[in-house]
Amino acid sequence: MRQGVSPGNVPVYHGSNLKAIDRRVRLAELVLRCAICGFASLSAVLVSTDTQVKEIFTIRKTAKFTNMKALVFLVVANGLVASYSLAQVLRCVMSMIRGSVLLNKPLAWAIFSGDQVMAYLSVAAVGAAAQSAVFAKFGQTQLEWMQICNMYGKFCNQVGEGIASGLLVSVSMVVLSAISGFSVFRLYGDKKRKSVGGW
Repeated sequence: MRQGVSPGNVPVYHGSNLKAIDRRVRLAELVLRCAICGFASLSAVLVSTDTQVKEIFTIRKTAKFTNMKALVFLVVANGLVASYSLAQVLRCVMSMIRGSVLLNKPLAWAIFSGDQVMAYLSVAAVGAAAQSAVFAKFGQTQLEWMQICNMYGKFCNQVGEGIASGLLVSVSMVVLSAISGFSVFRLYGDKKRKSVGGW
């Protein structure tokens, strides 16, 4: 970008300023991806390791996440999001070590698409698990479904913690998708500015 002199009230943007903004964006992306990886792993572990045994008239019943398909979906989705986020964390770290800030267009589009898929996946998984949790907590009198959490309180509490972690993952993935979208469209914006303004 060309160095310029402002007449007094017109802001002048220099290449170094844009690089500083890019570094901040990359740092925010790295922090978000690390948080997503941690919360997604925590959610998957909390739900997948949750069991509670109850004896009802000498019959032992075990509550576990595989009894509810929505919880299986939540565990699988968070496992995929955690793995994807870990790979992206490694990519972010490598790009920072190499000093490369800007992405090329195909890579930026690939990251944006991957972030979109993971965001939709995490939101869908949390929504399904939350709906099942409401049925387990309050039952459904019209369908004669019991309030499962009255019998399996510990199981429901740990599942609730897992869903809460999954919710944080979903919100973070939505924010991260916006950041990766900004990275994609900024590349096209830079080209337009260069062709129009001669920067």
